[in-house]
Amino acid sequence: MIVRRDRGMLAVLIMLDVAFHAGRTSAVSAADIADRAGLARRGIEPLLQTLSRSGLLESIRGPRGGYRLGRPRRDITLDEVMRTAQADDAAGADDGPSGDLQTGVVEKLWGELDAELAAKLKKITLEDMIRRAEAAGFSRPLAEPITFSI
Repeated sequence: MIVRRDRGMLAVLIMLDVAFHAGRTSAVSAADIADRAGLARRGIEPLLQTLSRSGLLESIRGPRGGYRLGRPRRDITLDEVMRTAQADDAAGADDGPSGDLQTGVVEKLWGELDAELAAKLKKITLEDMIRRAEAAGFSRPLAEPITFSI
C-alpha cells in the first residue's frame, strides 16, 4: 500500500465523519459530509460508493437516507480504510518511474515504509479516532434532537 494522502486521507476523514456524526444507528448525507470537509459532494461520491461496496459504509436510501457505518467502529481499522480506498484507485494508476535505482533502492525503501505504516494503521480503529476527536475538544452530536411539548 503506497500512501496516497489525497484519496487515503479523504477516506479516513469520511469514515471518521460518519462514525462521529452517525455511527451505526443514524445516517449522514453526502452533502453534510462534503460540507464539513469543505469539498464538493460530487468529488466524494465515488469514494463513498467504494466504501459502501466494501461494506465499510452502508448506504441508506430515502428522505432520511445517507451513510452509516457498516460495522461497529471498534472493528474498522485505518489500514482497512486506506487499502479499500487505494485498491479502487490502483486501476487508474500509471507505472511511474523505472530504472535500476528506482527498483533497487527507492521501491525497496517504499516497501519497508509501507509495511511499517500498515502495521501501525492496523492498530488504530475508528473508535480510537473518536477518542482523539473528543480529546481534541470536539463534541459528538446527539443521536436525535430532543423535543418537548406541553
